[in-house]
Amino acid sequence: MSKVLPRVLKLIKKTTIIVLYSILAIFVLVNLFILLSGRTYIYKGVMSTYLVGVAGPTIYDLDKFPYRTLEKSTKTSVFDSNKKEISSPEGFEKFQKKNQTTAFIVFKGNEILFEKYYDKHTKSTVSNSFSAAKTMVALLIGIAIEDGDINSLDDSVGDYIPEFSAGDKSKITIRNLLNMASGLDWTESGENPLSNNAESYYGSDLYGLVTRQHVISKPGREFIYQSGNSQLLGFIIKNATGKNVSDYCTEKFWSKMGAEYDAYWSLDKEDGNEKAFCCLYATARDFGRIGQVIMHRGKWNNHQIVPEWYMNEMFLLPKDILTEEGIENHQYGLHIWLFDGYKHPVQYCRGIKGQYIISIPDEDVVIVRLGSHRLDNFDIPKKEKEIKKQLLNIGHPKDLPAYINFAEKIIKQSRK
Repeated sequence: MSKVLPRVLKLIKKTTIIVLYSILAIFVLVNLFILLSGRTYIYKGVMSTYLVGVAGPTIYDLDKFPYRTLEKSTKTSVFDSNKKEISSPEGFEKFQKKNQTTAFIVFKGNEILFEKYYDKHTKSTVSNSFSAAKTMVALLIGIAIEDGDINSLDDSVGDYIPEFSAGDKSKITIRNLLNMASGLDWTESGENPLSNNAESYYGSDLYGLVTRQHVISKPGREFIYQSGNSQLLGFIIKNATGKNVSDYCTEKFWSKMGAEYDAYWSLDKEDGNEKAFCCLYATARDFGRIGQVIMHRGKWNNHQIVPEWYMNEMFLLPKDILTEEGIENHQYGLHIWLFDGYKHPVQYCRGIKGQYIISIPDEDVVIVRLGSHRLDNFDIPKKEKEIKKQLLNIGHPKDLPAYINFAEKIIKQSRK
């Protein structure tokens, strides 16, 4: 026994040294890769996630990045409150808990029928819109066209961004960006730390990132969802109007819709550029106001904020644009999702963590759902016959119909 123990201890020591050297080698190699590839944003990503106990972006990331403030309206528009007590529909609470809901509001006209918050979220809490902000950027494009700062939806992107004024990039139009059919090589991923998405969220040079993109397919032919398209629209707004996205939004939209609270837009660096593809932080009620403007085709209290002709364009499905899977685009207009799987047309904004601003004009209904989880999209069937049956659902998350269904039950309760 006395001879075995020293051997064991020696083996443990040797193994430990090998493991430590291996870890050190991996650490050095990883850092060399980051530095040599220029992906230093990964350091920011690690510090903002794993070092604070989270696995990725959260809805409460506001203080992790610089931001600009969108000041609330001086004339706040107040919603009517439903005086009738409405209970949660059957299965509602279980579903909300499972999907980590933080806020759920149902508006009927100017009345709030149902409003509920979970965990630390309250009516004054601001949270990340994620990609729901893309629709806001599209609304600002419409205003800029109406004001004459942008000539037309079919203007070349190169008219406003010099790096797109020559070669294949000069063929990309503003409409192509809004249709998510630019033909650029942006890598869209919510999980890959080497994707353009990760760099756009944690990096500090959005302009350089989006202007370095290359054309890999003919613009206007294929619907490929890319956050880089939205970011380019943000730079078009800035260059066309001479104002940053936050200030322009405050002046032309936020203040005019009677916003109840200040909102905030994350920047890539101090005094930098807005992350136009995401990261507008607002309260659930103010997200609801955006939904009201969408539902009323650009109007707030009979005042036209966004031109009606442009709203009509937003809700049209583009012709001759196929999805990556080679099927017709039945899901996306000009930077807004279109759902025809309900008995009435539905237009909605959505974010990767289950942020929804849902507008159902025929029922005068707006639904806001905020949270930290979203169900996967409907799968694309393999058989052609099944594709035709499921065409209205393809491209939409599986939890979208559930929220509409819950709202429908809440509305029925209010009528009793």
